Amino acid sequence: MSGIPDRKESQVRRLLEGPYPVVPAGLAAGAAARGDRLLRRRRVLRRLGWAVLFAAAVAFTVWASLTQPWATPPSGISPPLEGW
Repeated sequence: MSGIPDRKESQVRRLLEGPYPVVPAGLAAGAAARGDRLLRRRRVLRRLGWAVLFAAAVAFTVWASLTQPWATPPSGISPPLEGW
């Protein structure tokens, strides 16, 4: 790099040395309130997701216990043997 300061650096230096802009009075309180809302919404969505997952697991368990999908169904191809 050369010893000549570039245009962007000089603009940034002027901005940092100049007067700072006025910040609105309720900006920090508004940002904190928005952050609280976001955290609360995220917490509710997480709890709702866990509740849906738990309900799905219970529904699957009830379905599996009633239908017993692991048992082989009776074969309907050959007639039952009677009279041997």
